Amino acid sequence: MCGVVGIASNTPVARRLTIALFAMQHRGQDAAGIATRDGNQVTLTKASGTVDQAIPAQAVRTHTGHSGIGHVRYPTHGSNSAAEAHPFITRMGGIAVAHNGNLTNTDSLLRRVHALGLMPVSRNDGELILLLLAHALATRGGARSDDVVVAAVTEVMQAVQGAYTVVVSLQVAGADTVLCFRDPHGIRPAVYGRRGQDWAVASESVALDALGASLIGDVPGGSIVFLRHGKEPTTYTITSRTSRACSFENVYFARPDSRIEKLRVTATRWNMGDILAQEWLERGHQADVIVPIPDTSRPAAQAMSERLGIPHREGFIKNRYSKRTFIMPDATTRDAALRLKLNPIREVFEDKRVLLVDDSVVRGSTMRRIAALVQSLGPKEIHLAVCSPPVKHPCFYGIDMPTQDELIANTAGPQGLESTLRSHFGVDSVTYLSRQGLATAVGTSLCAACFDGDYPVLLNDHERELIQRNRRPNHGDVPQ
Repeated sequence: MCGVVGIASNTPVARRLTIALFAMQHRGQDAAGIATRDGNQVTLTKASGTVDQAIPAQAVRTHTGHSGIGHVRYPTHGSNSAAEAHPFITRMGGIAVAHNGNLTNTDSLLRRVHALGLMPVSRNDGELILLLLAHALATRGGARSDDVVVAAVTEVMQAVQGAYTVVVSLQVAGADTVLCFRDPHGIRPAVYGRRGQDWAVASESVALDALGASLIGDVPGGSIVFLRHGKEPTTYTITSRTSRACSFENVYFARPDSRIEKLRVTATRWNMGDILAQEWLERGHQADVIVPIPDTSRPAAQAMSERLGIPHREGFIKNRYSKRTFIMPDATTRDAALRLKLNPIREVFEDKRVLLVDDSVVRGSTMRRIAALVQSLGPKEIHLAVCSPPVKHPCFYGIDMPTQDELIANTAGPQGLESTLRSHFGVDSVTYLSRQGLATAVGTSLCAACFDGDYPVLLNDHERELIQRNRRPNHGDVPQ
C-alpha cells in the first residue's frame, strides 16, 4: 500500500508535494520521494524512511519545478532500499512515474522489457510501468500531443495487469503535464481537485485538504486525466469495466477524514458499526461497556454504542511514538511491545462485560495478545466484534497480507469459525460483520476478494506463487 500525489502549477511545487505526502504518511513509512519538472529538467529526491527523513528541507529547496509528483511507500515485496523508492525517472523522454498498487504479471512484463533491450535497476513494478510507457512514447516520436500520449498509455494498460494508480510527470507538446491513470476496475483510489488555477491528484482527499484544494472527483477507473496549470482537466476513457474499489481502504487503510468514491470514510465505518451492532444483538449477547481497539475502529465502536445504548469508553491509550513497524523476536518482547503501543486503563475493564471492537483480524496474533491483556484486568466477560467479514483470501493488489494458510479465518474447526476463534482468543464470543453487512455499508461495487475470493483481476497459479514468494515478511503495518 502506497500513496501518490501530483501537482500542476506555475510556481514551485516541491514544498506542496511534501505537505501532501505528510497527509498520506499513514499509507507508507518505508520510503518517500518527489520528482519536479522545470522544463526538460527533472529533479529527483527519494530515500528510505518517512517523509521528513527522505525529503529533508535542504533538498526541497533544490527543487524549482512548477509541476511534479510524489510518493510514500509501503512495500509488499522487495527490499526497502532507496533504489526501490519512487518516483522513477528515465532520460528517455524525461518522464517521472510513481505508482500505488500491485501488478500481477510482473514476470511476463520483465521478459517483455528485456526483449525491448531495457534493463530495470530495481525489482519494483513501478519501474516496469515507466519503462513500458517511455518505450511506447519513443516509438511514436515522443509526447507530441495528447492523442499520442493516450495511445502510449493505452498500450501500457493493455500490457499490465493488476491494481494500479499511476501518476506521471512529462512534457506534452512542450507543456508541463501531470497524468493520472487507474486500472480498469479502479481498485486503488485516486481523487483530483483544484486550488485557483492549480490542479492536484492524490490517493486520498486528505492530501487535497492539506493543500487547500477543493475536491472535484475521482479519477475514473480505466481512464487517464491530464492536468495542466490554468487549464481544465481532460479525461480520456481507455476501457470501461465494473468499478471494484478496494473495500479494505474503508475498513482499515484510508484516513477517516478522507472521501473515497464520494463517501466520507468515517461515515462508512459508522455504517459498518451500526449494522454490526444489530447483527451482534441478534446473537443474544450483552455488555456493560464498548471499547475500540485504536484507532481505526473508533467510528464503528461509537455507532455500536449509540445503536445498543451501551457506554463507549476509551480503554486503551495508544503510544504515538511506538513505531508501527515494531518487530520483536520473541513472545516476551512482543508482549512488551504491545504494552508500549496500547496501555489499558484497568478501571474501564475491571468487573465489566466488555465488548471489544476491532476493524479486522488477519493473522490473529495481535488480537490474541490483546485479549490476554484484557483478561488480566479482571473483566466478567470479553466479547469481540469485528467490523469486517473474516479475511480468508490473500490480497494480490497491494495490501500486505500473508498466505492463505496463515490467515486465522481459515483455521475453523467443525464447530465453526466464531466458535473456534472464541477458544483461540480466550473470549466469550466473536462476531464478524457479515459479507452482506459490508456490502450495505460500503456498496456492492467493490473488491472484497480478501473476504470472498472474488478476484476482479484473475491470476494464474504461477503469478500467485510468484507474488507470495516475493512478499516481504510481515513487518507489523497491517492488522494482525
